[in-house]
Amino acid sequence: MVRIRSMEKKDKQEVLAMMRVFYDSPAVFHTSSDAVLERDVEDCLGELPYIEGFVYEDGGTLAGYAMIAKGYTTEYGGLCVWLEDLYIKPEYRRRGLGRAMLSYLEEQYPEAVRFKLEVERENEGAVLAYKRSGYGISPYFEMTKELGEG
Repeated sequence: MVRIRSMEKKDKQEVLAMMRVFYDSPAVFHTSSDAVLERDVEDCLGELPYIEGFVYEDGGTLAGYAMIAKGYTTEYGGLCVWLEDLYIKPEYRRRGLGRAMLSYLEEQYPEAVRFKLEVERENEGAVLAYKRSGYGISPYFEMTKELGEG
């Protein structure tokens, strides 16, 4: 049975390995450096209040991970939880783990007024899965400006 829990120090190396697979895949536009991924995990494990990490665990084996960033949305007047990463190892896919994570996060943050995530349009399976969990396609056109190392 797979359970979801907060990321712990003992998970670091395996989470980093999963992150490397995720960030080298077509699921993301930008391949982050190992240093950035390491900082992401360290920030999840540290005291930074804006990021949090979770893992799927199946009998002591990690099946995947997720990371969220927390912020405020003035448009909706409250906490916005941004699902930054959601990765499930191939052998654990199509078992409802993505939906379980989305439900878990909603339970963890009942005060949130909005949940957001990014998905590539071409990733039709993920788009359908997110739609089944109540997510809709945003009409906004996103723009970014990167200032730090990536």
